[in-house]
Amino acid sequence: MKYQDRVFGESEISEQVILDLINSSALQRLKGVDNAGYFGPWFEGAGFSRFDHSVGVFVLLKLYRAPLEEQIAGLIHDVSHTVFSHCVDYMKEEKHEKEQKSQDSIFEEFVRQSEIPVIFKKHGISLDFILEEKNFPLKEKLLPDLCADRIDYSLRTALGCKVITKKEINYFLENLTTEKGLWVFKNLEGARRFAEFFSRMNREYYSGLPSAVMLKTTGECLKYALSKKYITKEDLYTVDKKVLEKIQAETTGDKTLKLLFDRMNSRFLCEENKEDYDLHVFCKSRVVDPFFKQNNGIKRVSEADAGWREVVAKESVPKEYFIKFHPHTKRV
Repeated sequence: MKYQDRVFGESEISEQVILDLINSSALQRLKGVDNAGYFGPWFEGAGFSRFDHSVGVFVLLKLYRAPLEEQIAGLIHDVSHTVFSHCVDYMKEEKHEKEQKSQDSIFEEFVRQSEIPVIFKKHGISLDFILEEKNFPLKEKLLPDLCADRIDYSLRTALGCKVITKKEINYFLENLTTEKGLWVFKNLEGARRFAEFFSRMNREYYSGLPSAVMLKTTGECLKYALSKKYITKEDLYTVDKKVLEKIQAETTGDKTLKLLFDRMNSRFLCEENKEDYDLHVFCKSRVVDPFFKQNNGIKRVSEADAGWREVVAKESVPKEYFIKFHPHTKRV
């Protein structure tokens, strides 16, 4: 099968286990789940699905010749995401806002209850091996390291938001290599440029004010709708459109729901106001400190640039916002 990816271009997928996984209901459902949460009303035309991202991680790992098992792990790494992705973290207590890790806590159970184990058994793939995170250092790493997951979503988001061009993407990809389970740039310039690029994406998108408002308002609306039984817990494992339709159908008879629905759809102007606010929000902040080759060894950007060490320390702390809405000032 030829697969055309907007970030990495065309690739040939011939491994039957990969094709079976792509066609499984677990992966196909992700086509209806927004990767960032509910990007559309806040960043028009820039969103993409969890399916796009999942296959993108697989393609990236394949491109850099990761073992097949790691490619498989990359492909299925997000199957346990609920509708609206990390917005569900904002239905819970404060620590979930700062960490955005709800899907990680249910991943193993979700996979075991899906059709994925049957596919693995058919192809002689060890489920336990795939579920062991430490086996796949290229796929996933803790911040501030680079990993396939982080590389894909940053490039994919930036392309959709027109922050980066295909030429710049190719520069990064050509400058990247892998070594002993690490993503390593061939020189300091490439590593520094990627670090600065990722920092911009964090400030303007991942932990910026619009994303904080998007995450919190969507989470608040989902939480309220669930409490009123307009939606069920099972609905959270369907697709965004289905849940949106169920919620919207109830807005005419519930003023509180209508207000929450309008907020999540960016229909009111809002601003930061510590003295008078409607929502107190934390937003996970991301920063990377890439490795690069120097002589016969590898170093981090922060080892070559003390200023970047300060950026890493500062940007690793969750952002905090105090949001005030202006309900009588609707967006045009």
